[in-house]
Amino acid sequence: MEPHPPQLPPAQPPNQNVLPPPAPAPASRQSHSGLGIASFVLSIISGMALFCVVLAAGVIESSTPGGMDESSPQAMVVGLFLFAFMGLALLAAGLGVGGLCQKNRRKIFAILGVAFSGAAIVLVMGLMIFGLMAG
Repeated sequence: MEPHPPQLPPAQPPNQNVLPPPAPAPASRQSHSGLGIASFVLSIISGMALFCVVLAAGVIESSTPGGMDESSPQAMVVGLFLFAFMGLALLAAGLGVGGLCQKNRRKIFAILGVAFSGAAIVLVMGLMIFGLMAG
């Protein structure tokens, strides 16, 4: 008996409808830092609130003949809100620093929170020093 030659599969024309293999799944994206987002939101709120408090103090000072009395209830409320919102800006800066220290997180909101709250603190402190020097 003669050995049979090995059988080859029938030749097929190249298939034009073959899809390429699926691309590998993208690496997991880093999520934003929760502390950074909180810092950003609080810095915006405290910055706007500090602006409003300083504006209110200026309006009260200019509309009162002889200036605002430092022992008046209005002056005490303005001072209370000023220190409360300065504390909020400090909290925002602290949360931003915490967000910057987190690993494997996006840091843009933490950077913005530290920058905005730092700017608000520096501007209000500078305004307070200017007011004390002007007298």
